Amino acid sequence: MENTALYSDIHFSSPVVDAHCDTLTVLRKQNRRLGQKSGAGHVDLPRLLSGGVNLQFFAAFVGPDYRDDPLARALEIFDLFFEEMNACADLAEPVFAYPDIERAISRGKVAALLTVEGGEALAGRLEVLRMFYRLGVRGLTLTWNGRNELADGVSESGTGGGLTGFGAAVVREMNRLGMVVDVSHISPRGFWDVIRESAGPVIASHSNCRALCDHPRNLEDDQIRALADTGGVVGLCFYPDFVHREAPSLDSWLDHVEYVAGLAGVRCIGIGSDFDGIESVIPEMADATRLPLVTEGLLKRGFSPEEVRMILGGNFLRVLSQVLRDDKKASTI
Repeated sequence: MENTALYSDIHFSSPVVDAHCDTLTVLRKQNRRLGQKSGAGHVDLPRLLSGGVNLQFFAAFVGPDYRDDPLARALEIFDLFFEEMNACADLAEPVFAYPDIERAISRGKVAALLTVEGGEALAGRLEVLRMFYRLGVRGLTLTWNGRNELADGVSESGTGGGLTGFGAAVVREMNRLGMVVDVSHISPRGFWDVIRESAGPVIASHSNCRALCDHPRNLEDDQIRALADTGGVVGLCFYPDFVHREAPSLDSWLDHVEYVAGLAGVRCIGIGSDFDGIESVIPEMADATRLPLVTEGLLKRGFSPEEVRMILGGNFLRVLSQVLRDDKKASTI
């Protein structure tokens, strides 16, 4: 009983950040609202609060079905995000700068950070990136699995393609604006191009270790080290196919945590659940309410309370404190 109380105390007194969910993409399909607890999917605000989540990255995923007009699809999801934020202002606040995050957390609300998954939403124009910033977008996963105007995704790795000239310009402009550069899904060459191009921390919002689970969406050892060298963070994902080929579980997910810690240190480890973007999860992580089990597992593995706080969210908060600009009027961007 004493250990259970200790685990709970450490979890709920720690900053907990999830760097990737696709909940915005499935809300209407599943006929549910962000502010109402549901038995469908993995994430809603009541379940995030129950799981101790302080900051949630909400991805606007522009899937392959919307390639004819990806910009319109992105705008549709942005509209849904702000509609939901307005409807549940007692539970969450959209955040655009680091002080916003601190304020939302201090009020006991979920800090909601809007991101885009798939650079095709930019329609090949830097002006669109700047407008996305003005609309509140603070992170971009440069590609999904396929090719877009920025780079090749992992499913195109056989071409050897990396960042295009436009992709390099996007990374530089994201650095200037104060947006989080995310390399999950990008091809290996694209990954290395981003590492060379970015002047700030780079994250992989939802990727695991290829040495432990040989999946092309996972990162090689040298990629993890290089990302850590930028001051970035790997958000380890709960998708079974990225965790273990035969016996995915919380225990095997914790193996990824230990592996990255031994390889590049605790400062580059975070959580990127991929909730609501995956058809299955590791058994123990049925939804966001189960996140306290991560804290329990980390402590049982011998991580110190301070290391646990870093992994749960402190590392991603450090990146955001470095990357996000102070509030500025849109006309100055």
